[in-house]
Amino acid sequence: MVQRYLIYISRSHLLQFRLQNVKYRTAVGFNQRLFIFLCILQLIPGAGQAQQNTVGVLAADFPARSKGYDLLYPNNQSKTFLIDQCGRIVHQWLDDDQWRPGNVAYLLESGNLIRAKRNFQSINDPIWFSGGGELVELVSWEGEVLWQFHQNDSIKRIHHDIEPMPNGHILLVSWELKTREEAIEYGRDPSKLLEQRLFPDYVFEVSPEHGDSIFWAWHAWDHVIQDYDPAKPNFGAVADHPELIDLNFDSRNGFPDWLHINSVDYNPELDQIMLSVLGFNEIWIIDHSTTREEAASHQGGRSGRGGDLIYRWGNPQTYRQGSAQDQRLFGQHDAHWLGMNAAADIRRGDIAVFNNHFATDYSAGHVIRPAFDSVTGSYRMDADQWLPAGYERTLTHPQPDKFQSGSVSSIQLLENGNFLLCAGQIGYTIELEPGGGIVWEYVLPLRSGFPVAQGTELKLNYNFIFRQSRYDEGYPAFTGKDLSPIMYLEEDPDESLCELSTGNRVRSAHKDIRILPNPADDYFQISVDGAIIGNLDICNTSGVRVYHRYIPSPEHEIPVGDWPAGIYLIKISGSVLQKVLVIK
Repeated sequence: MVQRYLIYISRSHLLQFRLQNVKYRTAVGFNQRLFIFLCILQLIPGAGQAQQNTVGVLAADFPARSKGYDLLYPNNQSKTFLIDQCGRIVHQWLDDDQWRPGNVAYLLESGNLIRAKRNFQSINDPIWFSGGGELVELVSWEGEVLWQFHQNDSIKRIHHDIEPMPNGHILLVSWELKTREEAIEYGRDPSKLLEQRLFPDYVFEVSPEHGDSIFWAWHAWDHVIQDYDPAKPNFGAVADHPELIDLNFDSRNGFPDWLHINSVDYNPELDQIMLSVLGFNEIWIIDHSTTREEAASHQGGRSGRGGDLIYRWGNPQTYRQGSAQDQRLFGQHDAHWLGMNAAADIRRGDIAVFNNHFATDYSAGHVIRPAFDSVTGSYRMDADQWLPAGYERTLTHPQPDKFQSGSVSSIQLLENGNFLLCAGQIGYTIELEPGGGIVWEYVLPLRSGFPVAQGTELKLNYNFIFRQSRYDEGYPAFTGKDLSPIMYLEEDPDESLCELSTGNRVRSAHKDIRILPNPADDYFQISVDGAIIGNLDICNTSGVRVYHRYIPSPEHEIPVGDWPAGIYLIKISGSVLQKVLVIK
């Protein structure tokens, strides 16, 4: 903040700064008066705020926004962050730097974190497509790894999303290899095998309490139909079987990642699973009440249809119905069921989905309302297409061209009836009230995994994040936890927005900062009370930054032998917390 203020205050103005007691103007020199002035500035919320903020919280209507904490698991780095609505980190889960998101993290009611990750060198693995994962692990609030599940070899690889279930189990999505010979034997058109192999998806269920045991599985390969080769299995009329998957529907020009399922959700009341299938521009629903044998067949379970699709929506052309004008989803992500919410006029069973290519120049979120018959437990069709014909609601930025993400991204209904939309490819998240106005706006302040300073302009994919999720302040995971702000994620943060809106100064988690020796002539060591130091800046009394580094440990030694004598301000995460005197 000090540097930002000095940009707009000239030396001559500083010399004319009127202290209440006139004797200070003649009794102290310029540097001492400047130091006093800088200290006073620290107490003035919003002083000198003239530049347009570019990262962190850009705007916040604190009475109207949802009260809670956001979980961030940004790409190109290994940490998971929990931030408050001022953009301050209140908790974080560290990890070895060899890991990268693969791709999601969820905070459980117990306070444990479940996250999916991959080695940063995974591009050299036998299976690699965008969204690839490798390891799923359960981590305590304190960071202890409680359980791990690994799948990444030449045959199978987990990817994209996971889904914690109420019984403690976890649903995962995986690619499974089908060779050229296997694909052709099943009726795949050989011209649609770009790399002479195919990777259909399957979904399976594991439990942290039972090691690597798989309790249930569903394979897309068990439910395909084709009309390319009558001599091969699964031959039939695609239009007569919308419950089956056309093996030769191909929107990806023969690319091996044929289906590209990018999200999985579970409905415990219906015992059903929802999948976002980007390769088909559809969402699918399957019956989870089946046994593993029934899931591989066309009979059984509550639906009586085994593992066949019991609902699909977004692009009826995939089952030879309708036309391009009937397509409703375009490269979508984060399809999931919503709970009842009167404030937002949401009914139980409504579905939210992020529609990445809704328009040529912007993305949107939708609520759709399937026609579900609770008596028969089935989804209704009309004119050979599953209902509804359109969206129940569409949500986007009031200036839509500011909100576009060609991949990743998320939509979330908040408890107060607002919606949280994250355009992940530009690291930009907005909270919309029911009327469509923005009540909270945030830009992820990272570039390739490293914090950036306020004022930095970020480009496409610099601050890429798969999803951003908010947990209400009453969420059970927070009971008894210390959620005092630790630091801002960005460097040189603008604290004034939070100070002016809440009336609270940022409280540093570093309650005991030690500088030894002080005064210093050759070096000094800075240490804090058990937390990592984080973003460390040292400025001279002219506001010029003479030292900057991110310190991932609680202590650090700084050589000062070649520094000019004088007073230096120690800043941690943007707040001036201590000073040191360098002597010669």
